[in-house]
Amino acid sequence: MQVIAVDDDEIALELLASALRRAGYEVLTADNGRAALDLLSSTEARLIVSDWDMPGLNGLDLCRAVRTADVSGYVYFVLLTARNSVREKVEGLLAGADDFIAKPFDPAELAGRITAGERILSLETRDVAIFALAKLAESRDPDTGAHLERVQSYSRALAQRLAARPQFADQVDAEFIRLIYLTSPLHDIGKVGIPDSVLLKPGRLSDREFEIMKSHAAIGADTLSAALDKFPAAKFLLMARDIAATHHEHYNGSGYPAGLRGDEIPLCGRIVALADVYDALTSRRVYKDSFKHELARSIITAESNSHFDPNVVDAFLEAEAEFIAIGERFAEGSKLAASGCKA
Repeated sequence: MQVIAVDDDEIALELLASALRRAGYEVLTADNGRAALDLLSSTEARLIVSDWDMPGLNGLDLCRAVRTADVSGYVYFVLLTARNSVREKVEGLLAGADDFIAKPFDPAELAGRITAGERILSLETRDVAIFALAKLAESRDPDTGAHLERVQSYSRALAQRLAARPQFADQVDAEFIRLIYLTSPLHDIGKVGIPDSVLLKPGRLSDREFEIMKSHAAIGADTLSAALDKFPAAKFLLMARDIAATHHEHYNGSGYPAGLRGDEIPLCGRIVALADVYDALTSRRVYKDSFKHELARSIITAESNSHFDPNVVDAFLEAEAEFIAIGERFAEGSKLAASGCKA
């Protein structure tokens, strides 16, 4: 496997590269963040070990750039740093880092952590299968293009902001962030059980049809629960089930299917609820034009503490620039939906 090693110090870079080569990796070196990004875009490397403190594009900024880079597949990012405070580790996680190695590093620990990164990357085949399943379900409900990609990116951005909040410290860690990115595309998997006469109806749904459409949340939850019963240790199935079941619940209890309120709604469901609504507001449908970000923001903030968890709304406001960038990144190729108002 190719590994990109990044450090502006020539001696430190050689020590890092030598340790990685002795562990059996093919090493590509870069003495600055910009050069590392160039290597990432021109090679098959999907694992980066970078020093934090560098002039220009430092390790933290490089990590942020990697997370928004147009590359195929996930990039496992390890920060090499003498910064070990909780605040700094949270800062690294918010930037998208997967792991940290303290300086000066131990070669055996370095090799072990890179091996752990390889295991994570090997799960991409599972991730691809999950996303393909979600895309298959979405294909029955021709909606705005790249909806799933945007929702998963919005969800990750919200989770990263919540990770910095003390009240979520025991819930939102790197694994939570990775899992919500992986599983959020399954939020509407239950639509495979909705009749074509409802799902594909042009224009708005009748009250009865809307009740049928609303059942997709329970259908999705039941389907994923069946899988979870067979594989109870699969954390991604648990989160996927919770998202499918609760992304239409409202913080004040007025949502569906169970009328849950507040913290009764799993955090992952509260996050995807906002991500999904924001995408619906800012995407074009046959029954409405796309809303500008400013209008979508005003609608979401007005529904804080009613439809949405106010903590998630605060995270959204902190991540506004990233939301706009994600929307622009996945806007190309979008198409007008062929169906009408959907749940």
